[in-house]
Amino acid sequence: MNNDLSALDAARMLGVSLPTLYSYVSRGLLASVSNGAARRKRYPQEDVLRLAARKNDAKRGGQTAVAAMHWGLPVLETQISHIADGRLLYRGCDATALAQHASLEAAAGLLWDDGVSDYFQQDAPALPQGLAGAPDAPPLMRAMLAMAMLTTADIVHSLQSGPALMRILAAALLQTAPSSLPLHRQLAQAWQAGAEQTELIRAALVLLADHELNASTFAVRCVASTGASLPAALGAGLAALSGGRHGGGSAAARRMLTQALAAPDAKDARDSIGNYYASIAPEFAGFGHPLYPHGDPRAAYLLGILSTLSHEPPQLRAILAACATAGELLGAKPNADLALAAMELAFGWPEGAGISVFALARSAGWVAHAAEQAAGATLIRPRARYVGRHQRD
Repeated sequence: MNNDLSALDAARMLGVSLPTLYSYVSRGLLASVSNGAARRKRYPQEDVLRLAARKNDAKRGGQTAVAAMHWGLPVLETQISHIADGRLLYRGCDATALAQHASLEAAAGLLWDDGVSDYFQQDAPALPQGLAGAPDAPPLMRAMLAMAMLTTADIVHSLQSGPALMRILAAALLQTAPSSLPLHRQLAQAWQAGAEQTELIRAALVLLADHELNASTFAVRCVASTGASLPAALGAGLAALSGGRHGGGSAAARRMLTQALAAPDAKDARDSIGNYYASIAPEFAGFGHPLYPHGDPRAAYLLGILSTLSHEPPQLRAILAACATAGELLGAKPNADLALAAMELAFGWPEGAGISVFALARSAGWVAHAAEQAAGATLIRPRARYVGRHQRD
């Protein structure tokens, strides 16, 4: 059965004039086929229906929604954090200013209720039974397992549940017992970090505590909107973080730095860096960020401290030189993933420490977003624009 339409029928279906129909063809928006002996153009019905759907969707704001899902317009309202003029703000407070003195616990309190309550006075929780049975799993997988073990528990989207979940998360990431010590000190003890490293860990946790509506936070809010438990929502965040285009950035940046450090001389290191970024997008491996056209302030803060350490680790100078070379080759500023990778390598922390810092820090923001979403009592349920076949013979 031939479903091709005449020009007049196609124009009527689209609600446009014939000249507009012909302009759609010339612009590549619609295909036309020859009608043989009559030499009149015909228009595949499926293509016409698809274009009509897109036109109608655009009138209802569908194109705006598409743009919003690709670093575009906001799609959710929040009082928690936002990025404006190259600055990351937690309820109006500059994150880089907070990083000078605040702990992750203090940043969490700010994100959760503007610092009204101190939620971290409670004792350390018990670790979920069975978690010790996965000693060889990577840190992020252990964290996901811990949240999965808690999903059936009666843990509602209450801010009072946040500290216990964050401490369980830290214990799972580090393979330690849950502790009520400040979270940056728990990481420092596990990695045998000195005083300067401990301060850097503290600052990094604060800087990464939230980042507006990133992929993992959106996943958390979607799950929270269904009424699922808080551990289930955090588990969704961890799952999103496990992706190479989100939480995998520090590991990708570490691979670049490791290869550059292994090169015999500066020229070979430069070639190694160039070859590396020929096969991976820089924004997924330490450089550039669509929301920070003039540079990621989190990376600038952490790398700035690294460059001034009084007890310089042996490899630090070479690491910072490789970072500078990569930035020069790419014409891009470093992002937070590069800073995490540089810290991990310079201090000899376990491989994957960067994503552990990221996951633990971001859990503070996830708790805030889950609670805010649950309080709204609305289900996040966007519509899809169908672009497949409309009719089968």
